[in-house]
Amino acid sequence: VQLQASGGGLVQAGGSLRLSCAASGPTFSNYCMGWFRQAPRKEREFVATISPGGGIRYYEDSVKGRFTISRDNAKNTMYLQMNSLKPEDTAVYFCAASTSDTYSSRRAAVYNYWGQGTLVTVSS
Repeated sequence: VQLQASGGGLVQAGGSLRLSCAASGPTFSNYCMGWFRQAPRKEREFVATISPGGGIRYYEDSVKGRFTISRDNAKNTMYLQMNSLKPEDTAVYFCAASTSDTYSSRRAAVYNYWGQGTLVTVSS
């Protein structure tokens, strides 16, 4: 599976962005998918994950109520709708695919494939 993240950019605090992750290959619907982010001088951290069918989702506490993860298996694409953005959301956002269960897919170590990242910058 090859993953291509897009949709990042510069936005003011309180604004919104929607990230997309396009996947190649016929088996996208078999994978748990996730979003992670890495801010400068910080470790990569979990943001959200979604089950293969889309019915189970987990979020990192700081993004709950502001971010929504979704997927369209017919289009081989995953999304991250980000609302009420804060300067501390500034990071490179990565999408990833996992063959593990959704609960375990909150950990970066279980992911099999990673996209190249897209930069989100939130100005105050």
